[in-house]
Amino acid sequence: MKDMIDQNAPRKGWMGLMAKAPEGRVAALLDQATQRPAFTWLRAPEVGTVMVRGRAGGTGAPFNIGEVTVTRCALTLPGGEIGHAYIQGRNKADAEAAALIDALMQTDAADALRRQVLDPLEAELTAHKAHRAARAAATKVDFFTMVRGED
Repeated sequence: MKDMIDQNAPRKGWMGLMAKAPEGRVAALLDQATQRPAFTWLRAPEVGTVMVRGRAGGTGAPFNIGEVTVTRCALTLPGGEIGHAYIQGRNKADAEAAALIDALMQTDAADALRRQVLDPLEAELTAHKAHRAARAAATKVDFFTMVRGED
């Protein structure tokens, strides 16, 4: 069973990318890329909380870290494509934009959206991670053992 290919991996990728985007960025990129199509709400944007769990050392017993505020929604395009979104925070406009992109990525517009929305988001996220890593590396302290000469 472990050697099965995850057919939802690309969708998980773009959904995760949009969930991690800075506030307002997904909506701005979508509006630059295309005119928003008509859609019908399956679930209008709503704000709630989810419990975040962790593991000690990444492999230990799971424990509850705390709650995080999220906004979720679901919509359908006239062609029948369904888009979902779960984003951190209370921004309903970003949730709507993320759900629209999810639905549009299931249409012929997928390649254009990937170039105009998802690729820039991924580049920005990568640059942000590199910047944070560089800032952390600047504070690194190298400890070493010195011989005091008492021997």
